[in-house]
Amino acid sequence: MEVCFMTQNVEMPRVDVDKVERWIEAVARAHDKSVGALTYVFCDDEYILATNKQFLQHDYYTDIITFDYSNSHRISGDMVISLDTVRSNAEQLGVDYQGELLRVIIHGVLHLCGINDKGPGEREIMEQNENEALAMLTENVFEQ
Repeated sequence: MEVCFMTQNVEMPRVDVDKVERWIEAVARAHDKSVGALTYVFCDDEYILATNKQFLQHDYYTDIITFDYSNSHRISGDMVISLDTVRSNAEQLGVDYQGELLRVIIHGVLHLCGINDKGPGEREIMEQNENEALAMLTENVFEQ
């Protein structure tokens, strides 16, 4: 397993990388997957908008874009996460920013595990899997 955390135009969230990696591995294992190379790029809204336009031809902001390089049993991919959108979504939903960030971090992993959220009924399935993955996180991953 190789998980890389990078930033573009933002400061790195204060997370304990080892704890996050263990959590990702546990979630993947729960879906009968192993973890290969994962890259997280934490960025601002402008960076994710440019990425969305360049690679997906979408002209809108989003919280995460997942590029999937997985094979049938090993997840691998790049995930671009806008901390600006995560923060604004947390405010709109009336939830904690750190909790929303964790939800988005694992959302990308769940996509790599084969769970979608665009078709009829898929959003509810994704949310259920997100909640189950968040329940697996039994320790605080944020550094004080």
